[in-house]
Amino acid sequence: MRIGVPKEIKSHEYRVGLTPGSARELVHHGHQVLVETGAGMGIGCSDAAYRAAGAEIATSAAEVFAFADLVVKVKEPQPVEFPLLRAGQILFTYLHLAPDPEQTRALVDSGVSAIAYETVTDANGRLPLLAPMSEVAGRMSIQVGAHCLEKEQGGSGVLLGGVPGVAPAKVVVLGGGVVGSNATRMAVGLGARVVVLDRSLTRLAQIDELLLNTVETAYATMDNIEHHVLEADLLIGAVLVPGASAPRLVSRELVGAMRPGSVVVDVAIDQGGCIATARPTTHAAPTYLEQGVVHYCVTNMPGAVARTSAFALNNATLPFVLALADKGLVQALSIDPHFRAGLNIHHGSVTHAAVARDLGYAHVAPETALSSP
Repeated sequence: MRIGVPKEIKSHEYRVGLTPGSARELVHHGHQVLVETGAGMGIGCSDAAYRAAGAEIATSAAEVFAFADLVVKVKEPQPVEFPLLRAGQILFTYLHLAPDPEQTRALVDSGVSAIAYETVTDANGRLPLLAPMSEVAGRMSIQVGAHCLEKEQGGSGVLLGGVPGVAPAKVVVLGGGVVGSNATRMAVGLGARVVVLDRSLTRLAQIDELLLNTVETAYATMDNIEHHVLEADLLIGAVLVPGASAPRLVSRELVGAMRPGSVVVDVAIDQGGCIATARPTTHAAPTYLEQGVVHYCVTNMPGAVARTSAFALNNATLPFVLALADKGLVQALSIDPHFRAGLNIHHGSVTHAAVARDLGYAHVAPETALSSP
């Protein structure tokens, strides 16, 4: 198979779809890999490193897209890339389609088969290709939140861990999944007072056991959310409904009632955000002030630590890229229902139920779509 790796062009996105090591594995399996020049520079991997791995170097993204049967990216295609997609091509990347009708329409119209990292599942119902970036984003959320609390950044001037004689900051984490649990670990490590809210008592018990009673856990009722958000110095939005738009758990009015200088980090912004005042930002302009509260809502948080993120992502995605390349789309997805769950768009049909529901498309089951000529 011919595999193409374009350079990421989303604002301040430095990750790359394939590292040189991943390219080498694909070449070893007999496939051709074409990488756009400079695609790996953001993680310290030169064109020479890709050539040494057996890949070829292209001078433009257009050359990569024209060459590739399979395009491997990190972030969703940007509008300037939409015309480069073609019918019959496979696109494998993060998509986050539910809050993005423009991208969804472009993928439907292009005729590509678009597989989203974030909806591939495993036998335990987890999301193995989302997990590594969720780990990074969860840990980063505390790092950036602590920075935003500094007075110079518009925050209240509170040190996350406090000092002897002065209370630490209160960190409230909405959601106890991969993002939430990693945020919690980081916040506890920095000495903050941490409260985690979730609707799974099992998950709350796991967090309590893991962190040896160093956090407070609460069932995510409206009353509990309101009570803890009003006391929060730092609020982390870490809610996920796979493939669907994130539920809005914190209203605009509730944000307005928070203490001035408090900080919101909405990690769920990729799926529309779980906080009503959240709107997408970039690493170029990561924060804004609304109702006296600092908001950090960058849609590609892990891009800031691109080297760690790219290698962690490749560890998870490479087996799936190899499956697509070795077996082809139909066989790879037909024999693996968990991989098949990643198929969001196929030859003009929306094949993910949550995306179809949220954006008003007819849903075609992936099994049906793949069996059609």
